[in-house]
Amino acid sequence: MRIFFIGFGQAGGKIVDMFIEQDRKIGRNSFRAIAVNTARTDLMGLKFIDLKDRLLIGQSVVKGHGVGTDNAAGARITMDEADSIISAIDRMGTHDVDAFMIVAGLGGGTGSGGAPVLVRHLKKIYHEPVYVLGILPAPEEGKLYSFNAARSLTTLIKEADNTFVFDNSAWKNEGESIKSAFSRLNDEVVRRFGVLFRAGEVGRAGIGEMVVDSSEIINTLRGGGISTVGYAIAEVTTSRSKSPVSGIIGGIRSTFKKREATEEVLLGEDRTAKVISLVRRAMLGRLTLPCDFSTAERALVLVAGPPDELDRKGIEKAKSWVEENIAGVEVRGGDYPVNSNFVAAVVLLSTIGNAPRIRELTSIARETQDDVAKAQDRLPLAIDEDIEPLFE
Repeated sequence: MRIFFIGFGQAGGKIVDMFIEQDRKIGRNSFRAIAVNTARTDLMGLKFIDLKDRLLIGQSVVKGHGVGTDNAAGARITMDEADSIISAIDRMGTHDVDAFMIVAGLGGGTGSGGAPVLVRHLKKIYHEPVYVLGILPAPEEGKLYSFNAARSLTTLIKEADNTFVFDNSAWKNEGESIKSAFSRLNDEVVRRFGVLFRAGEVGRAGIGEMVVDSSEIINTLRGGGISTVGYAIAEVTTSRSKSPVSGIIGGIRSTFKKREATEEVLLGEDRTAKVISLVRRAMLGRLTLPCDFSTAERALVLVAGPPDELDRKGIEKAKSWVEENIAGVEVRGGDYPVNSNFVAAVVLLSTIGNAPRIRELTSIARETQDDVAKAQDRLPLAIDEDIEPLFE
């Protein structure tokens, strides 16, 4: 899937930088990207996005020092400089792009305020879907961060074709500070979405029997709303070890044909069970946004790994299991062959209807709204004025 990433703000820029790093490490050219920020130092700290593709906005307003947590300023600056962002995107080319993905931390100022504005502009100009990957702040980052996130998310759900959410609080280890956890959390994001968005590519391991292409992902996400992603991984064992006599030639080998056939059946059953188990672990384990997965409207199952480990029967059974456990009946799925020592399962749950963390975030934001309005002399403008319930 050809994704055009826009890393918005500090968190968004770092995550997109890691996507590009991963792309180069595996020798692919699947992704293209720009980084947009109001802080010069944040842009200069990136390593893999080319300098010419790092865009500093709001220089006349904040002089390259960023907007802090003022997402009203982030929204205004993005409105004023949307044309320059679109020009930077066009310079890189969009003729073969399947979708746009804006990545932003939703607790700060630049990404939180600017992402909803940019979504609107992109949707006016391009026909391709515009998605957002929003990073939720942990509660200990402060009520203002929660307020910003709730306001931004309220608008993004209305504007974007779908909004993926990664909740920092669900992924931070006990006793670990958010600052020290950032790099690890960003790696968790890139690992999951990197597998998902490369589905359908033809690599050295060949093409899958059940190909998941860009249209499958787009159709899964078409309902809008909030989506979450599950992920599980298992090391490949040398399960296809041969019988002690399998290397013996001629007539002696024929004596053991029946035994070898039985072994092949058992190995096939083992691969089927492994795939089903991995998919269950992905869905029942830690999602990017913990939620009641039974409220999902659509789902997509992707299993990636060495071709010999990708069992069609297992994938079909896993899809059926997912379908039995979500509200909707649309479950797509397939395999993605890669040369690896691991098998990974990714489960995309689209348009979920209940996530406790989102309700908690909305509640905190409502309590904070009046105080923030007084402190900042009435807030903006470019994103919705009021915090609305994100799930009815």
